[in-house]
Amino acid sequence: MLKAVIFDMDGVIIDSEPMHNQAYHNMFDEVGISVSSDLYESFTGQSTINICKKLCDHFELSHPPETLVQLKRKHFKQFFDYNSTLGLIDGVLDLIKDYHSNGLTLVLGSSASMTSINQIFDRFDLNQYFTAKLSGGDLKESKPHPEIFIKAAEATGFKKEECFVIEDSTNGIKAAKSADIFCVGFDSFHSKNQDYSQADLVVSDFKEITYKKMLSYF
Repeated sequence: MLKAVIFDMDGVIIDSEPMHNQAYHNMFDEVGISVSSDLYESFTGQSTINICKKLCDHFELSHPPETLVQLKRKHFKQFFDYNSTLGLIDGVLDLIKDYHSNGLTLVLGSSASMTSINQIFDRFDLNQYFTAKLSGGDLKESKPHPEIFIKAAEATGFKKEECFVIEDSTNGIKAAKSADIFCVGFDSFHSKNQDYSQADLVVSDFKEITYKKMLSYF
């Protein structure tokens, strides 16, 4: 029986990928590196610290990863504070309300920092719907490692078989499946060149995964 849903945030709840993209590329410029599209897209769904560690190794940078993290977050905060057009993904608030009103437990499992998560949740008043929020920045491992979804499932208080994950990235889908949790792949407009082949179900509109429709899978 379906009891809980685990949401990713960037690209699933919030249309923040363009801001992350610009913040990262501003940081790349500051430290003097040229990151190819393929390399950048391979990072989708991973935590900022792990991305910056990989950049430092790949480009043999003298900067510590933490410096890159702070630069990226500085640029993101500037965009966040002054971007009045920032909005939720179309249909996601209706979906969240649908699940919540039908008694499902909602948990967030995002690679974003808890600071970023709280900024988003406060701005759009989402805390009322979620029982727990997990940040990949607080964990040892990053997606595609399953740690965040194993812990998120535990946070729901239900069995993994009673949960499903909504993800928009290759790394996130791999993490959900490695955690042995049913995964809905959301083919987001902003998540370019991601692989949804491992997802149990792929959708491009949240109306396809309403509470009533998802009951048939559990």
